[in-house]
Amino acid sequence: MKLNEAVSQRLQELLKERGMTQYQLSMKSGVPKSTIGNVVNCMYDSVKLRIIHELCQGMNLNISEFFNLPMFEEENLEP
Repeated sequence: MKLNEAVSQRLQELLKERGMTQYQLSMKSGVPKSTIGNVVNCMYDSVKLRIIHELCQGMNLNISEFFNLPMFEEENLEP
């Protein structure tokens, strides 16, 4: 799996778990809804860590919790 796909999948899981829409996350995090949509739809080859950090803040989540999954382990990511 590519890193941007893993980030997209994780973000979608978190939104579903929290019952949040992309719009609600945008309002809470300050990240434009269009940017969130682009992350979800893998429109970026890479996502800035600052954006992920702001999204995590909007979901009251530590950034380490965002990445603490097997999908983010090196052997599970494509170069």
